Order: sequence, then C-alpha cells, then structure tokens
Amino acid sequence: MLTIYNSLKREKQEFTPIEPGKVKMYVCGMTVYDYCHLGHARVMVSFDAVYRWFKARGFAVTYVRNITDIDDKIIRRAAENGEPIEALTKRFIAAMHEDADALGVLRPDHEPRATEFVPQMQALIGQLEAHGLAYKAADGDVNYSVRKFPGYGKLSGKSLDDLRAGERVEVDTAKQDPLDFVLWKHAKPGEPAWASPWGEGRPGWHIECSAMSSSLLGKHFDIHGGGQDLQFPHHENEIAQSEGAHGCSYVNYWMHNGFVRVDNEKMSKSLGNFFTIREVLKEYDPEVVRFFILRAHYRSPLNYSDAHLKDARASLDTLYFTLRDVAPEPVALDWSHPHAARFQAAMDDDFDTHGAIAVLFELAQEARRGNDARLSGLLQALGGVLGLLQRPPLEYLRAAVGETGLPEAEIEALIARRLAAKQARDFAEADRVREELKAAGVLLEDGPGGTTWRRA
Repeated sequence: MLTIYNSLKREKQEFTPIEPGKVKMYVCGMTVYDYCHLGHARVMVSFDAVYRWFKARGFAVTYVRNITDIDDKIIRRAAENGEPIEALTKRFIAAMHEDADALGVLRPDHEPRATEFVPQMQALIGQLEAHGLAYKAADGDVNYSVRKFPGYGKLSGKSLDDLRAGERVEVDTAKQDPLDFVLWKHAKPGEPAWASPWGEGRPGWHIECSAMSSSLLGKHFDIHGGGQDLQFPHHENEIAQSEGAHGCSYVNYWMHNGFVRVDNEKMSKSLGNFFTIREVLKEYDPEVVRFFILRAHYRSPLNYSDAHLKDARASLDTLYFTLRDVAPEPVALDWSHPHAARFQAAMDDDFDTHGAIAVLFELAQEARRGNDARLSGLLQALGGVLGLLQRPPLEYLRAAVGETGLPEAEIEALIARRLAAKQARDFAEADRVREELKAAGVLLEDGPGGTTWRRA
C-alpha cells in the first residue's frame, strides 16, 4: 500500500489513482529571471524521486512541471539588464536545465510555459466571470471574488475572518475586498500585453497553473506538488479558480516539500544566506548534493551547511567504496528480496527516501562483510531507483570539483615517481610525494594490485 501525506486532509492517505495504473502529477516550477537556488533544487530532486518511484512501481506517469516566463520580476529584471524578456527567459531556462541535468533530475513529460497558454487562461477567467466569481475592477484588472467561493481556505486551514490585508494579501482600493486576487492585469506602458475581452493586459500568476494543469492533465487529476511556501496563497487560489470554473474537485492529493534552511536559519536573500545551485556545485559533486537532499524526508526542513554537505559526501563515498571493492553483479530487481522489500516499504510510506537510503547502507555493510557481488549489485540497482550510484566507482571517487585539484595526468605522474622512489628504497622521497598528493586532496591506497587513488 502506497501512502501519501495529503496536505489537504492533513494526514497520510492510501494512494488510489483516479484511473487505475496511471498517475497524473503537476508540480509548480521555476520563475525564470535568475539562476535556480537550493530551494528549487529541493523541489526538482524531491519530486523527481516521486516520479521515479511511481515508474518503478509500474504506474504510467504523466508529469507536468511548469515554467513561469512572464511576471513582474521577469519584466523588472529584463528592464534592469536592458535586454528583451524573451532573451532573459531563454537564458535562464537553459541554465535551469543545466542545473537539473547535473543533479540527475529527469525531464518532466511536459514543461509548459505560461506565455504559451494565455488563450487557455483567458477562457478560464471567462468561465469564472460567467459563474459570478470574477469581476473587472475600476483600474482595469480582473479579480477573483474570494468570499464568493465557499471552500476558500480548505488547503491552508485559514479562515476568511482570520485573514487580514497584510504581508501576504495586497491592499488595493480597486478591489471589492482586500482578499481578492488578480486574474488579469491591465496593460502598463512598456510591458508585454495580450488582447483580451477585458482589454490589453497579461495574466496574473495564480491563473497560469490552473490553466496549464487542466489543459494537460484534465479538470481533475491525482497529485499537485510544490514548495511549502506555495500552499498559501498560490495553491489555495488555484483550488478556488479551478473548482470555481469547472464545478468539480481539482486535485486529490496535495504534496508540499519543506523549507531549506542555512545554518538553522531560513534561506533568504535578505539574510544574505542565499545560494544558487551552480554556486554549490563549484564546491560539491552534483551527486553529493542530490544525496544530501534525498537523505532527508521531503517534508522535513533541510538544513544546508558545509558540515552537512561534507558528511553527505563521506556517506556517499562509503557506498561507492563498496561498489569499488565488491564489484557488483548485475541483478534484476526482485522486490521480494528482504532488502528490496524494506526499501519498497520505506518509499511506499510517503516517499521516505531517508528510510530507503538507510537500507542502502545495510546492503553495503552486508556486501562488504560477505564480499557478495549480488548484494553489491542490488545496492547499485536500488540506488538507481533514486538516481544514485550509477557511475563507475573510480570515476566518482576521482571526480574533481571546483577549480582546485590536480589533473589526473599529473596525479598519475606523481604516483609513478613515488613508485620509482620506493623501488630505489628512497622511502623519504616516496613519503614526500604521498604528502604532496595528500595536501592536494588526493589519497593513495596501496594494495596487492598496486596503488589506487581517490579525491579526498
């Protein structure tokens, strides 16, 4: 039985797909005006693990992750840079794909861009207007009338009486109620605009996900995911829009991943503790970063620090040491095998990657203890379900990260010099070379088959 913690019901529930054997999943993606940061990495990697697990369980999955390529931040950044909006978004979409590929994130089945679905957004707004849930304000914006939708607040648990115009609710005198939110923004000079029944303008942020998800997955689908910060108001507004327009349930299971914290403080630009993915990848191997994210349950806070990344690297090294020292025998996954069954039980329990990775360490320990190639093969196969442990061990262990680190040819030359010194019984020189390599972050291991090396 596969269970999911459903944010809508605030409990774990058995997953029952709308259509047997099929899963339709939508995840809120990136707004492409800057490089992706660690919070984006967590969304991408966490839901990639969900996507992979459903596929491993034999489901036919349709995974949609959108791209917001028009909004206030994008318009402002393009103006600051003095470049066309299309050039800005194209550049950062390419950068996003580079980061995601580096982290081993599979491409979603559909990656719709907001600018490609403006007609569908307008049609949805028209339906809301026809149902009395949308109105054109005096300033030309079209707004959603929140108090006319009876279910508003069911996802976030917020009541209308408790909500106040403040930090998360924009105060606008043109609105009939401070809680109302914009569906269509009237055109401002110099901004991109589309023709519409309400005049020139562009869509509000919330409407795009309702339109794209229903266009690609239908009016009612299985799973909607995203960061915890999107639960209110974005996802709450999506429910109001979609159910208000279509008159049926929108999503069965809502999933939200936890925040990323930096040294126990919430990551934010204002605190100066904000890291892009590519900044982190200058210091750490991408697989280490992926392992670091998956080692925590997706709903728990993820605390980023150099100490935690170094610990993740040492832990991942341990698994690769097993694959290096006990050459894996290729095996077909047999879910009745005790280790595979425990791995499956963990992943079936709300995608508990933390518990699944614990099984990998059990396997590594037993494979080394018994020099068991089949257990080593099972370790590699189960790691592959999470997008881990698929590189040749020495390739991973010798991978240079950042601008420091000796080239492999220079390392091999120094190892040859050390061997020559040992053969000449110049042990002082041999020790000096070893220490020189150690200072450069290269560790030597002497064995019956000769000397091997890895990055420290």
